[in-house]
Amino acid sequence: MKLYTKTGDGGTTGLYGADRVSKTHPRVEAYGTVDELNSAIGLARAHNTRSHKPDATLDADLEYLQNALFDLGADLATRPGTIYEKKISRIDAEDAAFLEAMIDRYQEAAPPFTGFVHPGGTPAAATLHIARTVARRAEREVIRLLEVEEANKEVQIYLNRLSDLLFVMARAANQAAGIEEHAWLVKGRR
Repeated sequence: MKLYTKTGDGGTTGLYGADRVSKTHPRVEAYGTVDELNSAIGLARAHNTRSHKPDATLDADLEYLQNALFDLGADLATRPGTIYEKKISRIDAEDAAFLEAMIDRYQEAAPPFTGFVHPGGTPAAATLHIARTVARRAEREVIRLLEVEEANKEVQIYLNRLSDLLFVMARAANQAAGIEEHAWLVKGRR
């Protein structure tokens, strides 16, 4: 099977179910940003596993998130009410609750939250901060989609929780590596 099909050369792409839309359609923008988020998480995993002290729990949790994001992408690529809905797993409130439990677990390993911190630290933590910002953008793209057509509203909630989780994962990774966070200083004051 060839990787290239040439069906997208005219600026359209197929949703799950063969429905074709513009590559700039809000649904495509949303699941495309989720794909970008998945790649950023993959980069964070690569940095983690190649660090001097890899965190096996962090790697397993990030792998779980990557799999969940494939489900989330399929959710976004499948319009509600089609016969193809039966072939995918929709994101639901239980998925967001699972992320909340993960957030609680990572918060125990992170320093107390006292305000905004500069993104950075270890390569894994810095990449988790990038992933966090991509998750926020994906959430905004889903909100744009929901403004123009029906989609699963639980996806927006899930992405909101995911960005919080990625933030606390980055903080915990820095804490485990002994990297001090730098707080936001208003107008650079010391």
